[in-house]
This record gives sequence, C-alpha cells and structure tokens, in this order.
Amino acid sequence: MTDYKNFTVDVDADGIALVTWDMPDRSMNVFTEEVMNELDAIIDQVAGSDAIKGAVITSGKETFSGGADLTMLQKMLGQFEKEKAKDRKKAVKLLFDNAGRMGWLWRKLETSGKPWVSAINGTCMGGAFELSLACHGRVAADSPAVKMALPEVKVGIFPGAGGTQRVPRLAKPQEALQMLTTGQTLTPQKAKAMGLIHEIAAPKKLVETAKKMILDGLSPVQPWDEKGFKLPGGPVYSAAGANLWPPAIAILRRETYNNYPAAAAILKCVYEGMLVPFETALTIEQRYFTEIMQTTEAKMMIRSLFVSLQELNKGARRPDDVPAKKFKKIGVLGAGFMGAGIAFVTAKAGIPVVLIDRDTASAEKGKAHSADLMDKAIKKGRATAEDKEKLLSLITPSEDYAELEGCDLVIEAVFEDSEIKKTATEKAEAVLKPSAVFASNTSTIPISGLAKNSKRPKNFIGIHFFSPVDKMMLVEIIMGKKTGDKALAMAMDYVRAIKKTPIVVNDTRGFYVNRCVLRYMQEAFSMVIEGVPAPMVENAAKMAGMPVGPLALTDETAVDLAQKIMKQTVRDLGPKAVDPRHMELIDTLVDKHGRLGRKNGKGFYDYPAKPAKKHLWAGLKDLYPQKNPDKIDVEELQERFLATIALEAARIMEEGIVVDPREADVGSILAFGFAPYTGGALSYIDGMGADAFVAMTKRLQKKYGKQFKAPKLLLDMAESGETFYQRFAPERAAEKKAA
Repeated sequence: MTDYKNFTVDVDADGIALVTWDMPDRSMNVFTEEVMNELDAIIDQVAGSDAIKGAVITSGKETFSGGADLTMLQKMLGQFEKEKAKDRKKAVKLLFDNAGRMGWLWRKLETSGKPWVSAINGTCMGGAFELSLACHGRVAADSPAVKMALPEVKVGIFPGAGGTQRVPRLAKPQEALQMLTTGQTLTPQKAKAMGLIHEIAAPKKLVETAKKMILDGLSPVQPWDEKGFKLPGGPVYSAAGANLWPPAIAILRRETYNNYPAAAAILKCVYEGMLVPFETALTIEQRYFTEIMQTTEAKMMIRSLFVSLQELNKGARRPDDVPAKKFKKIGVLGAGFMGAGIAFVTAKAGIPVVLIDRDTASAEKGKAHSADLMDKAIKKGRATAEDKEKLLSLITPSEDYAELEGCDLVIEAVFEDSEIKKTATEKAEAVLKPSAVFASNTSTIPISGLAKNSKRPKNFIGIHFFSPVDKMMLVEIIMGKKTGDKALAMAMDYVRAIKKTPIVVNDTRGFYVNRCVLRYMQEAFSMVIEGVPAPMVENAAKMAGMPVGPLALTDETAVDLAQKIMKQTVRDLGPKAVDPRHMELIDTLVDKHGRLGRKNGKGFYDYPAKPAKKHLWAGLKDLYPQKNPDKIDVEELQERFLATIALEAARIMEEGIVVDPREADVGSILAFGFAPYTGGALSYIDGMGADAFVAMTKRLQKKYGKQFKAPKLLLDMAESGETFYQRFAPERAAEKKAA
C-alpha cells in the first residue's frame, strides 16, 4: 500500500478505507500542492481497489482543516503577474487551469464510483468544506468546536471549488445565498437544518457513524447527478425565482455598495450555474474565479486580511532574542469601562487578574462588568454557568496596591490625567518585582512623558485598547523613547495570549489609529460647513466602504471629547493646528445646543427612546447654507474620505511612527474599518499606484485645502513607481534589525 506524507489510509475488515489527514509539519491541516497530489492518488487507490467498498475522510488533528493555504494563492498571483508581462492570454489560461485544480479534483472524487463520507471533527473551512460537500455523506461531531463555513468572500475571493454550485443544490436558495455572500459560520445543528450535512454524532462515535453510512448502502452518486434532480427552491425561471433574485441583487448592493466584486460574482455563479448541467456550472464558477483572482480587491484583501493578519498574530514584530512569557498574574489599575474590559479579556484567557480601584466597591463594580458580559454570552448559548464561575474566580477586585505583588505585567487604565497616572505608576512600582512591566492604556498622552514617572523607563510601554475591549480585535503597542525589547516582547506575548492583534507604534501624539480617525472626522466637519447635506456626508462614507459614518462616529466617541481634543491641540501646538471653522461647529453643538453625542441622547444625531431609531438632527441644515445635492459629486466625497485617511497613514510611515506597512493596513481595518476591500490605508494607495494617488490628491488639494497635500515620501514614490510594500518591505525591516 502506498505511503503518504500527509495522510494515512487504513482499510478495515468491512473494506472501508479510513483516510486520516494529519500534516506532520503543521498545527492545522491546509491544502497545499502536495496535499492535493496525494488526495488525487488516494481517490485513484480507493476507486481502483476491489477490496475497498468506500472511504471515510477525517482529520488526525483537533480541527478538520482551515482550507487552502492562501499563501499558495499569493504565489499563483505572483506567477500570473510575471507571465502576464510576457503573454497575457497564456497567463490567464494558466491562472484558469490553476483555479480549477481543486474543483475538478472534488468532482473526480464524487464521480469515482465509490461512496465517500466526510467525518468532520472540528473547524472545517473553505476548500475543506467544499471537499466535504463533494463527499456523498457528511457527518459532523456534536461539539462546540465544530464550525463549518465558506468564508472566502471575507478575503476578496469566493468558494471556487464547487461551493457556489453544491450549496444551492442542497440548501434553500435564500439560505444558500446568505451563507455564501457573508461567509457565515455554521454549527452542526444549523448545517443539518440547511441540508448541508446528513448526521450529527457523538465525537467518539464520529468515524463509526460515518462508516455505518457506507455499510447501510450509501449511494456513490450525488443527487445532482441523478436523473430528474430538482433544485431545492425550484427553477430559477419560476415564480419562486422571480421572488428571490431581484431582491437578492438589491440587498447585495445595499450591503456592499458594489465594492466587493467577489460577492457579486457569487450571485452570478449561483444564478447562471442553476440553469445548466453540473459540470458546465463548475466551468462557469472556474471562469468567474479566474476573473476575481485578477482584481485589485482580491490581491489586497488576501495580503492584508489573511497573510499579514496571520503574520502579525504570530508575532511578526516581536524581538526574537527574548524568551516567551507565560503569565501567572496580571494587574489592572482602574475598574472603569476600559479597565473592567481589560480584566475581562485577561481572565477569559485563563490568566489571574487583580483589578484595583480607589475603593473595593468600585473594583467590585468593575468585576460585575465581566459577570454581565458572561450572562449575555450564556443567553446566546456561547458560554455556560461553569464558564462564568471559572472566569469570575480569576478576577480579584481590591483597593490595595499590595495585591499587585508577583504580577508580571500591570496595565494602567485610570482617568486620562497625567497627575492621576503619575500616582498610580508610583504606587504600583513600589510593590512590583524588578522584572515586571508597567503599561499604560492612555489614548492621548505620549508614553515617553508618562515614562518619566517610572523608576524603570525601559520596562514602561503603552498598550492601547479600543472600546469596547471585548469586541475590538486590535491593540496598539506604543514604544516610548526608552522602552526596551523585553517590555515589547512581554506586551506582545500578552496581546497574543488574549487573542488580539498587536501593532507596534512609536510614540507620537494620537499614536496611529487616532490620528487617522481624527482626519476622517475633520473631513466630515469640512463637508458639513461647506453645506453638503449631512445624510450625503454619512452615505458617501458608507459608499466608500466605511462601516460607520463620521458624524455617527463623532457621536459615539462624544462631541465634547472632540471639543476637548481641539482645545488641548491649540494649547500644545498653537492656533494654526486646528481649523477655526471646525472649532466653531463643535462649539456651536456643545456650548449653544448642549449636544454632547450619544451619551446625552443628542449630538449630530438625535437618539429617541427605543424602539425608535436614531436619526440625523434636523437642525444641522440650519447651521450652514445647504448645497443642491444634485450638483454634488458623490464620488469626490468618497475620494476625500479615503484619501484624507490614507495621506495621514503615509505621513505616519514617513515619520517612522509605524515602520511596517502590514501594521498600517491591518490596523486601519481592525480599528476603524477602513474600507476592507482596499486592503487597508496603504494598500489603497498601492492598489491605484502612488502616481495616480498623488494626481488625485493634488486635484483635491486645489479644491479643498492643505489637508490633501501629499508628503514628500509619496512624491518620491510616485516618481520611482515604488509601492509601500517595496519601499518598506517587511523582510527588509527584518534584515535591518538583524544587522
């Protein structure tokens, strides 16, 4: 019998082959060229042996598979770009053949003449779920660890190995489209209810149940290959189809503003595929997949939202020469909303945490926040009462700083006041061991200034969370002038322990994220002052790909906070640092109308009692003469929003505040949702080319002002034709570090 590197094949006394996928050099099974070649050989082996009645495929790891290794797709795209320069037609044909490799392999499996059953024991994503759908039987383990999805649309592509054809032939069309266009994750119960799997089994009986399906006479022919097969929702050209497709197209447009070519391609694949025989449908899918792979959106989203995100989560920027830290105890100073959230995510990671506040009652209140969050999780079926008890047992609320003794790391999240922070630092350092690291969660005060309060500035660092802490996945790690590698390594180990994504930012006013967000808000203030109707401001931002309009975002963070930031900026940097028109607008809202934002029920929006929804304040249009909406260029409004953020990100790179383009891109998407289809603030520039971007900003500068002035770095890049990922190549940064 053939030996395989990534699989074992064991045939039992009943003639059933158990194919176990267990890659020796990976923590999770993924599809590589080698894996697919071996599977091809195994399909031949099963089909060609009279001694084998059928096969069960499962995983030897805790998870089934994460799907395709997208770095393989990146290489495929790199190869395509090289070939395209020589012969475009040949390059597209090569891409088409590569794009169809997996889809036709699964087709070979399902038409091999022997029944196959997929025994899904854990996470089963992308190509792995498409493999399962090609199997004649599908059994999932009854466990919360089992999650199934076709999430490709989230990284700019779509399920191109038969997913867009098998799902709508098994599930109701509306549910199929919802799953495919959103990348929705399914539990075994949901997948069974949709008709995507046949059975749910106890984890220990998973393989036994799968084998029984074959012994009970499972047909080796898929339903769609049987004569007289009918689609679950009826034909496309039917009354049901007429009720489904027009609203489906409208809903997709409403949700994506046509910014995501892959999502639109899914609808085309399903619609066209349902009209033709199955193999023709697979060819249609392959053609659309080839087309989508060539889009800028796919290239940028794969790079930022898969490759870079994975690299950063693995600690790409962590100093190599510092041993990894296993945390025994962490301290949090300040049990307000941020501190309580930090305590929750720390305890959720299984790390004991001491939560300190001015008195025990305040600290207890902070702990109660964790209890509330766990109650909500229990209500949604995402946690149990035992989980809640275990998590709460790890949080010790106290007013006594002596409780911090033995902490490896202390995170200060007290009020944004330098004096209060100074006192907290001194009290904590009095009881901390010399090797402990002290971190501040400040969002506005430079870390190097706060580090002056410390006896050991080398061990002083910023760990800047975003609100709400339990939901926001990004953390900025802020390096003070004297922060050492040990403190950086410990901060990164902590952020990774709580399963968030770290980006490293050098110390500056507003760090990285807040500087970009303020530009977004400021451009909206300019538009309101120019007389652009407020609904157009908000809608243009959403059309550009932003998840929340800038006026709504200002309300969420508080209008009076914007006022405080402006006043502090004038005090620190002089009157020219703030646009006086912006100051006047915010002062009018806060001082004249008492509109502080969502917190007092009125800001740019009004917030009536539920169930009524928030709506823009009607009085906004009376503050400035309004322009005729028909004469406003909506595309230009979109350009202004994306360009002002991207320019600030470029300035931050030029200043050396962020040094790795991966962090700038991933940070802009995770922190404030910068148009994910662009791949992030710098990829937006790279995607169109620095020369085209600079030409656009020059036009905008002429019309709207100096905020659109491109920094020298961009002018140089426009001239040289460089991209950010060439000029600031991550591998180049690693070489410099080694030197």
